[in-house]
Amino acid sequence: MFDPPAPHRLRCEDGTAPMADTSAFLPHIASMAGYLPGEQPRDSHVIKLNTNENPYAPSPLVLARLRAAVDNGLRRYPDAGANGIRQRLAALFAFPAEQFVIGNGSDELLNVALRCFAGPGDTVAYATPSYPYYAKLIDLQAAQAVPVEFGDDYRLPPALSGTNAAVTFVPNPNSPTGTAVSSTDLDDLAADLDGILVIDEAYVDFCQEGALDLVRRRDNVIVMRTLSKSFSLAGMRIGYCVAAPEVAAGLWKVKEHYNVNSLSQIAAEAALDDIGWMQSNAERIIATRGRLTTRMRDLGFHVWDSAANFILCRVPTGADACRLHANLRDQGILVRYFPDNPRLADCLRISIGTDDDMDLLLKVLKRLV
Repeated sequence: MFDPPAPHRLRCEDGTAPMADTSAFLPHIASMAGYLPGEQPRDSHVIKLNTNENPYAPSPLVLARLRAAVDNGLRRYPDAGANGIRQRLAALFAFPAEQFVIGNGSDELLNVALRCFAGPGDTVAYATPSYPYYAKLIDLQAAQAVPVEFGDDYRLPPALSGTNAAVTFVPNPNSPTGTAVSSTDLDDLAADLDGILVIDEAYVDFCQEGALDLVRRRDNVIVMRTLSKSFSLAGMRIGYCVAAPEVAAGLWKVKEHYNVNSLSQIAAEAALDDIGWMQSNAERIIATRGRLTTRMRDLGFHVWDSAANFILCRVPTGADACRLHANLRDQGILVRYFPDNPRLADCLRISIGTDDDMDLLLKVLKRLV
C-alpha cells in the first residue's frame, strides 16, 4: 500500500557507496549496533499500530498555548531547569520540585542515569525480553549487559537481585509484553540491590499502580516517566524522573543544560494543567484494550494480560507471525514484529488505536488467520 522512504546514502563519484572508516571511533562505539526504532511512514492513511503512540489528540489547551507561543520569544534559550514542569509535577505528586529532573524524552534520562552510575566494565542488569534500547545505552558506556530471562509468566525474575549490577532496569509495565509487576515486588528488589534500580514507567497511566512511593523510602530507586504515551505528546519529547535529593542532584549535573526546548516545555505545562484530558483518553484506551484482547483470543491468539497501551499476541497454531506481519502491512496496517528475538518470533505487538482502527484490524485478521 505504501513504500517507506529509502535511507539516504552518500555516494562516491563512480556511484559506489564509500567504505565506512571506523578507525577513528572508540573501539566499543565501532563495534556496537545502533537502535532501530519503529517505522514512521509518511503515508497518513496507514493505520499505525507499531510504536505505541496515543490515537487521540493532546489536550486542546496544549494546542492553544503552542499556537500562542510561536512568536519572537523563540529567539531565546529555554528555561534550563524546566521549572514550570517541575513545579506542576511537585504539586501533582507531593514531592519537592528539586527531586524531579526533566528530560528530552525519558530516553535521555535513561542515558543520563547510566552515565552517572555505570562505566566501562560495570554490569547493568535487566529482565528480557524488554525495551531493546537498554542494550544500546549499555554499549555506549562500554558496560557489561546482564540480561536475565523472564519466565513464561513474566513475573519479576528472582535472579535479577543476584547480579551485583551497578544499575538494574525494570520497565513496568514491561514492553513488549505489557505485563506488570507489583510495587511490593519492586520494593523487595530495591531492598536486595546494592546498586541503582531504575523503574521505567513509560506506560504507567494505563495500569493500576505506580512506584513513585518507593522513592520516598528507597534512596537507590529512580522512577522515570514520559508524556509521550498517555499525554499524546510523543512528538514533543518530554520525560521526567523522580529520585532521592542527592541522586536527582547528580543527574542534574550530567543532563544537557538546554535539553528541553521552549515549545516542549509549554506543551508539557499545558498538558499537566489539563490532566483530566489525559485520564479520559487513558480510560478509553483501557476499554478498547479489553475489547481487543477478548476478540483476539476468540480468533485463536494467545494474548498476555496487558497493563499498557498495547497487547502482545502469540499467533494461532499453524500461522506464521512474519507472514502475518507482512500481510497486514500490505493492507496498510503496521504492527510490531520482533524477528531477532527467539522468544518473540511467533508474536506480534499491537498498539491500541481507536475503536474503528481495531475493528478494521480484526476484520483483516479474520480473513488472514
